[in-house]
Amino acid sequence: MSSENQQPDTQESTAEVAVDAVAAAAQDIGGFIRSQRLSAQVSLRQLADRAGVSNPYLSQIERGLRKPSADVLSQIAKGLRVSAEVLYVRAGILEERPASPVRDALLVDDSISERQKQMLLEIYDSFRRENVQPENMQPEIDGEAPVAADVDNTHG
Repeated sequence: MSSENQQPDTQESTAEVAVDAVAAAAQDIGGFIRSQRLSAQVSLRQLADRAGVSNPYLSQIERGLRKPSADVLSQIAKGLRVSAEVLYVRAGILEERPASPVRDALLVDDSISERQKQMLLEIYDSFRRENVQPENMQPEIDGEAPVAADVDNTHG
């Protein structure tokens, strides 16, 4: 068998793996949505009404037959009263971020919109990145700028 004959098989296998990955992600997000809906004691029809999507479409999402867009996930999140970020991570749209009490508090706060939550989280993350200091820097003390740590304290 020549390498030319093997190439289509490899491409086909790669395509099959990609299709399988998408199907697995759709089933994962669908199962997660279903479990959230059931734990909230909300019927499929009620969630569909709250989210502004059709009952059959929501059913297909839950069964893993459809992979919802970010907009639809946002609508479903509002209907479930959960953070859209949680659904985005489960669907593979966003990468999971490290846990933090500030992040957790923002995500569960119902008094601000999803967009406001995202903006605050972006600002918070930028401050955290900005405050990461090199190992040889001492932290700021009494308003003075950080100084390089004295690596060798011996005279000589």
